[in-house]
Amino acid sequence: MIAEDDDKQAELVRRYLQREGHAVTVVTDGRAAVEQVRRRAPDLLVLDVMMPRTDGLDVLRILRAEAYELPVLMLTARTTEDDLLLGLDLGADDYMTKPYSPRELMARVRTLLRRSASAAGPRGAAAPAAAPAPVEEHLITVGALVIDPERHEITLDGAGVDCTPGEFRILTAMAAEPGRVFTRQRLLQELHGYTRYIGDRTVDVHIMNLRKKIEHQPKKPQRLLTVFGVGYKLADPAKGAGRAS
Repeated sequence: MIAEDDDKQAELVRRYLQREGHAVTVVTDGRAAVEQVRRRAPDLLVLDVMMPRTDGLDVLRILRAEAYELPVLMLTARTTEDDLLLGLDLGADDYMTKPYSPRELMARVRTLLRRSASAAGPRGAAAPAAAPAPVEEHLITVGALVIDPERHEITLDGAGVDCTPGEFRILTAMAAEPGRVFTRQRLLQELHGYTRYIGDRTVDVHIMNLRKKIEHQPKKPQRLLTVFGVGYKLADPAKGAGRAS
């Protein structure tokens, strides 16, 4: 789905997506975007920030609040770092500023679709049909933190943790190798499959948001630790490793 009020921009993106075999729906205002996501459950949303009725940031707030996990790629003429970080903080999976290369946009769409293809169940807020209980060996456990990659679920001390798709990918990658230090560049690759045009601050925002969700005191983390001058690592506080390096 494309949510873009500029007819020429929307038509350009639509043609490129159709060339790659995608069925495309175009809406021209934010309220219609929310309604159509609820109705059609698209696989991906290309979302312009500046739109009538409801802007793209509010669209994103609404969809994430309603637990829609579809990948969202935001487009905007705003170029400041604060705008970028706000979009990521609200749950955008990727962010491109205008003017942009349509070929690069298609590359990012392909990456987002590949990353989301393994998520269990249909898109949208509705609960998936009953499925067999997860097999224990599929779970990734770091102390009280448990990740189920097949069902796209995270629990901490038995309680569910709501994460954006980007946050889920970062935490899953780090939990698979607890104690290993991940550089920002490595985490960017986990997020997008490439690092060009994307700054390190993208990772910092995701880490900051994850700490709010899995740390009892986000400003004094015991699980998701900073290794100064290198990157981040995930540790089990119960094993005495929960302190910054």
